[in-house]
Amino acid sequence: MSLIDDLLDDAREHMDKSVDSTRAKFGSIRTGRASTALLDRINVDYYGAQTPLKQLATVSAPEARLLTIQPYDKSSIKNIERAILESDVGLTPNNDGQIIRLQVPELTEERRKDLVKVVRNLAEEGRVAIRNIRRDVMHDLRELRDAGEAGSDDEHRAEEALQKLTDEKVKELDAVLKAKEEEILEV
Repeated sequence: MSLIDDLLDDAREHMDKSVDSTRAKFGSIRTGRASTALLDRINVDYYGAQTPLKQLATVSAPEARLLTIQPYDKSSIKNIERAILESDVGLTPNNDGQIIRLQVPELTEERRKDLVKVVRNLAEEGRVAIRNIRRDVMHDLRELRDAGEAGSDDEHRAEEALQKLTDEKVKELDAVLKAKEEEILEV
């Protein structure tokens, strides 16, 4: 019986990670407000190595529509600006030789709708990941039954528990999606 419990605990842990991963991806999607998470995915060519922006500079959001980036090494300003321009963030950097400023403009209605589509696709990827975990655990449960290590009643109960867990995690993901959509569409 403990093998089945281990499988279910493992499934819960992996599903939690899928939800957290999707939530983190949502954080890097731009809304009308400035958020330092917007720049999390940006890597800068720093002396020939792709380095995360966070490791090269202090990123802050001093105002609702402004991000500032203060590089530790002033000579990296041009590379940081290039990385931001080449990214999908859609912001134009300005610098005064010390600090890079990114104005976060109001989103147009069309851009908001595009971002909602992006967020929905990310949520669907999260749901698929959760369903894949369920499929793998179902397979493992069948193998346990076939090997004689678990009875078919135990397997059936575990499958029901797994389905309940899957539904719970998909619901959690949908709630996160709904909140992010509202945040994007908020004017």
